Amino acid sequence: MSIIPSFFGGRRTNVFDPFSLDVWDPFEGSGLANAPGRDVAAFTNAKVDWRETPEAHVFKADLPGLKKEEVKVEVEDGNVLQISGERRSENEEKSDKWHRVERSSGKFMRRFRLPENAKMEEVKACMENGVLSVMVPKIPERKPEVKSIDISG
Repeated sequence: MSIIPSFFGGRRTNVFDPFSLDVWDPFEGSGLANAPGRDVAAFTNAKVDWRETPEAHVFKADLPGLKKEEVKVEVEDGNVLQISGERRSENEEKSDKWHRVERSSGKFMRRFRLPENAKMEEVKACMENGVLSVMVPKIPERKPEVKSIDISG
C-alpha cells in the first residue's frame, strides 16, 4: 500500500507520471475550500503587459471568456489606472458530475500608477477576442528652446 494516495486525500496518482498528480489543497476537506474569498485568489493576477511607446502607455490584459460589460477601466486619484471585473462561476446542476475544474472565477483588480507624462483625461480602451487594450496618451516632451546669440567683436 502506497503512502502517496492517502497523503494527497486518496486521489489517483502515479509518481512516474508528472501530469497525474493534482496540486494538493491544504484546505480541501476542512470546510474552507469553498469559503468566500477562496475563488478570488485564483483570478486576482490577471496577466497585464505594460509598454511605453514615444506616444503612449499601452496596456494589454488577457481576460479570456469575459465580455466588455464585465470589465471596468477607471482612473483614480488623477494618475492611477485601475482595471477590474468579475468572472462568474457556472451554475451547478445537481445531476452534473464534475471531473475537473481548472478555469478560475471570481473578482480581479489591477492598479497601475502612471507617470506625470500620462494624459489621464484621454484614456481609450477596447476589447477584442478576450484581450483588453488600454491606451493612455503621453504629454509630448517639450524640447528646450535654443536661442543663438551673436558674438560681437
